[in-house]
Amino acid sequence: MEERFIITIGRQLGSGGRQIGEKLAEHLGIAFYDKELIQIAAKESGLGKEFFEQADEKTSHSFFTGLFGIEVQPGTSIYSGSYLSNEMLFKIQSDVIRELAAKESCVFVGRCADYVLKDHPHCLNIFISADLNDRIRRIAEIQKVPEKKAADIIEKTDKKRAGYYNYFSNKDWGTAESYHLCINSSVLGIEDTAGFIYRFVKEKFGLR
Repeated sequence: MEERFIITIGRQLGSGGRQIGEKLAEHLGIAFYDKELIQIAAKESGLGKEFFEQADEKTSHSFFTGLFGIEVQPGTSIYSGSYLSNEMLFKIQSDVIRELAAKESCVFVGRCADYVLKDHPHCLNIFISADLNDRIRRIAEIQKVPEKKAADIIEKTDKKRAGYYNYFSNKDWGTAESYHLCINSSVLGIEDTAGFIYRFVKEKFGLR
């Protein structure tokens, strides 16, 4: 297959989704984007990356609040007075995702990339979960916090990611019908999960 192809990865915190995405991109020899999208969006828009960081998928979207605590209603223009709306920051970032997908094959992690690229003819959407105990141990180790604290971080982050995804995509974060493939990384481990998805991708897109 000669056409560009895209892989999007949604993931629970602590599931190893970013690591798996990086390994997958490396195996396939294609680009990888996660937080790099914030830097690109900031550069192309001329805005500081702190604007995008505050409107990132970690931020609660149960209601929309403009930066610096100013409320902004969805559907407003990019500015509300002198403030940016989160919805328009999402649009800027989405435009960057579309531009990158039009230029090269790549792996996107998070940021509703599956919804943003819903009309792309060669897009594979994946969701990665893991057993809670494995997630807690991984976050405790990465963030150097007690396991009780890690469990709290996981619960809050997953709720925020779900809120972000559900709001912007009108789909349900983490449910099977929202993706082409859902996989529990605890079953095979990070390395072998990446290998399994790599073989799945090759079969899906007819790669050699």
